[in-house]
Amino acid sequence: MRKFVPHHRKASDRPRRIPGVYVIVLGIDPGVANTGYGVVALDRGRLVALDGGVVETAAGLHAGARLARIHERVGDLLDGYHPDAVAVEDLYFGTNARSAFAVGQARGVVVLAAGQRGIRCASYTPQQVKAAVCGSGRAEKDQVQRMVQTLLALPDLPRPDHAADALAVAICHANGAPLAAAVSA
Repeated sequence: MRKFVPHHRKASDRPRRIPGVYVIVLGIDPGVANTGYGVVALDRGRLVALDGGVVETAAGLHAGARLARIHERVGDLLDGYHPDAVAVEDLYFGTNARSAFAVGQARGVVVLAAGQRGIRCASYTPQQVKAAVCGSGRAEKDQVQRMVQTLLALPDLPRPDHAADALAVAICHANGAPLAAAVSA
């Protein structure tokens, strides 16, 4: 008589699991005077901050020089971290059209730098970023900073504001990475 040996493989056994996702995202909060950047890695569901800061340009420089500086620094970040994606915050259209136009130019050189390297860009509205990080699209700036600190396990609040916003944009994109990987597979 043959002994029955049950099949011990379960749905959660290693071969059937969705593979771990490792993604690096460069988040950008565009601006001519201050372009915030944040580099976040997602490793098997855990978010880690790799870098964050601000590209500052002097008000006395002409627009072309300011945009060239942003393009150069973003290019350095792309070459240094080799992100899988760049996430850029969409323009916020307030009452100042001139300011919105300048932010659009800064945003354009970021997208250009990514495009030159064949890196995909995604755009998120401020409300989408706040909802992804805080659960509400109406969250205040300080609430976003505290949630970024918590999600990335940072010892201090991320500063300045532009860097915190850029990290939030990167988190927003990274949180969708496992779903995107599963859908593309």
